[in-house]
Amino acid sequence: MKRILVIAGSDSSGGAGLEADQKVIAAHGCYAMTATTALTAQNTQGVYGIHETPSEFVQKQIKACVDDIGVDVVKTGGLSGMLATSSTVTVVADALRQYAVKVAIVDPVMVATSGAQLLPEDAVKTLCEELLPNTYIVTPNIPEAKLMLKKTGSPPVDVHDLEGLKLLARAVHSLGPKYVLVKGGHLPLTAERKVAGPDDARAMVANVLYGDDVDEVFELEYQTSRNTHGTGCTLASAIACHLAVGDDVATAVRRACRYVEAGIRTSVNFGQGSGPLNHFHSMQSLPFPPGGFVQYLLERKDVASAWHQYTHHEFVQALGNGTLPHETFKYYMIQDYLYLIQFARANALAGYKAKKLDDIAAAATIVTHIRHEINLHIDECKKFGLDQEAMEQYEESQGSLRVCRIKDLDEALTRAACTAYSRYVLDIGHSEDWLALQISLLPCLLGYAEIAWRLHELQSSLETTNPYAPWINNYVAEDYTAAVTRGCEALVEKHIAKQSPSRIEELVAIFVHATKMECGFWDMAAKA
Repeated sequence: MKRILVIAGSDSSGGAGLEADQKVIAAHGCYAMTATTALTAQNTQGVYGIHETPSEFVQKQIKACVDDIGVDVVKTGGLSGMLATSSTVTVVADALRQYAVKVAIVDPVMVATSGAQLLPEDAVKTLCEELLPNTYIVTPNIPEAKLMLKKTGSPPVDVHDLEGLKLLARAVHSLGPKYVLVKGGHLPLTAERKVAGPDDARAMVANVLYGDDVDEVFELEYQTSRNTHGTGCTLASAIACHLAVGDDVATAVRRACRYVEAGIRTSVNFGQGSGPLNHFHSMQSLPFPPGGFVQYLLERKDVASAWHQYTHHEFVQALGNGTLPHETFKYYMIQDYLYLIQFARANALAGYKAKKLDDIAAAATIVTHIRHEINLHIDECKKFGLDQEAMEQYEESQGSLRVCRIKDLDEALTRAACTAYSRYVLDIGHSEDWLALQISLLPCLLGYAEIAWRLHELQSSLETTNPYAPWINNYVAEDYTAAVTRGCEALVEKHIAKQSPSRIEELVAIFVHATKMECGFWDMAAKA
């Protein structure tokens, strides 16, 4: 994570200054530090007060950040945002030299949109003489660029078209910065690249980047919007982030321009005046922290109902208190044996679809565990006079993966949901990606563990020994608990954080569908 130190003033309304800078830096995955040069009372309609920070304290803030955390890029935003002193400018220039900062972005903020000069005369002169020679890239708008030339005694440059913008950028470059980006937002251009008059169609805004090894124009479609407050701060901070992660200057500026363009286009109308940009237009935030997907999943309202129906089904309740008829349990065990074979196939398919060796090995481990679970199943069934050979006589009927010996239509309809479940899981395995298959298998893995632990605690309150206690104990055993942990952490949590929010919703829908089909399996067993 790259470290960006922002030296600027605060905007109480959040649209510009330090507040905008920090949003931009966060949106670009970098780490923001601040040296606050002034506090302002402002909103979208104007500035109502400024409380300037003494330059000595600005110096302490810079030192505190750099000495401890370090810095990759420094970005200054008008120094005080509204009213800087010459001494504050000197403090910043000295800091750049003292800490040998190689990449410093200066957004001068000398002239307001209204045309009013925001920096005192001596501060403008100090900025040009002391700060610009240590600047990697300076990002003035047209009025600011002209003021810089004026205060340094350089020949003025009139801008009537794109060529004028280029000449202005070259003139500012002669003042010492390595690169200059002249922002053309104050003078939109026509399609012929002339400055648009009151009656002319505004087609584009041109930003001109100039330096020893670059001379490039970035043309952006003109947007009619009142939400442009903090555009300069936003652009400069975005450039800082791209430079910090290693982009060359032309690429950094190009990407930053596109970021700002989208920020204006997707902005929301906050306030009555010039509103802020949308700084988070390209961010996709997951609704759970790393390692917290399963907990988030089971707490969702659209999951909770199906999950409760599954884990508190009447069949489960009867299993827990020992009142389930033996023939019903016997039938369930036969069908579950047949299902486990399909479950093993699905996990084997997951191993085939996995691309990393660890995931392939994890799938193989789960299949091995299923083999162990089947052995326990067989041992339990022996108590009911069923051996493996007898259960395997219950072959799947045509069109059914889990049912056999269907005696009547009602029984067939009851078992249809179970057939669909096995087919659904295998279809997910064939048509979807590896993670979707894991999610479709997750209700079985998680549900049996949750059910077994709840029923296990119930056993101490029973007056007689539950004949189904061995089944319950199998699913609270250490090996099954380890399998659940492995399935959640290694197979799901590790990969789910890489998904988009929209993909999360698709995976949740798969989980809910598979959970409802688990309920269908209980229905089949309960009605057998």
